[in-house]
Amino acid sequence: MAGRLNGGKRLVKEYREGNIVSVFGTDLVLSGGIFVPNLLLRFYKKLGISDLGMMIILQIFRLRAEEGRLLVTAAELAEYLTAEEAVLSRELDELLSKKILAVSEYYDGEKVVEGYDFQPLFERLSEVWACAKVAEIQELQALLRGQQEAASTDAVFSELYQAFEKEFGRLLSPIEAEQVLKWRQEMPPALVLEALRRAVLLGKRNFKYIGTILLEWQKNNLRTLAEVEEYDRSFETGRRRKRKAAISAKEKEEKEKKKALIKTLYLS
Repeated sequence: MAGRLNGGKRLVKEYREGNIVSVFGTDLVLSGGIFVPNLLLRFYKKLGISDLGMMIILQIFRLRAEEGRLLVTAAELAEYLTAEEAVLSRELDELLSKKILAVSEYYDGEKVVEGYDFQPLFERLSEVWACAKVAEIQELQALLRGQQEAASTDAVFSELYQAFEKEFGRLLSPIEAEQVLKWRQEMPPALVLEALRRAVLLGKRNFKYIGTILLEWQKNNLRTLAEVEEYDRSFETGRRRKRKAAISAKEKEEKEKKKALIKTLYLS
């Protein structure tokens, strides 16, 4: 069984007879792994990196972390990837020419050696991330402006919006305002206000709880406050009936036990 020390040195343990699956599991954990940022997987296409190029980068990451190999050749990568060595060589050259990877000098404690430098990759990635972040902020601002315009022209939505802000004691976020608008379009406003009122009374000022109430009413096709009140009465009646039935069943069970005990005493 093999493990690793810092510096990439391998440790080999004497084989101990046992379940081979457990040996595999132990080796799987001890062999470690590499950290791959989600942002890199999300944006590598925008960086001009092909799928094969991404796999090359991941293998270079792994070989650096696991074996301490700084500069990996196409021939060495061919041991782990299905592409031909010539294809891998061209892909490596392209990563370097696009300045996604660079080759820099490193000091390993004894001598100066060359190795792949990932700084250009993450500089490019940060630029793409920043552009995406700006676009996201602009989209939210546009959404907020649209909601504010809708509030000024839709008196019902404006009333709901103001009611939520009053009860929550703060301005609504764009996403929350969008949710209020969605409820306004799907449900009678009186029911939205009633769901808000119930949530406030229970001290649960959150959109998830209000949404749960409205979803329950929507599933049962309730469209007016009168229908909601009738639904509540029916629900409470059913709950009382079940509770009464449960109590009766328990009392009956206790009577049967008492009868069985008396019968046992008389027969003993």
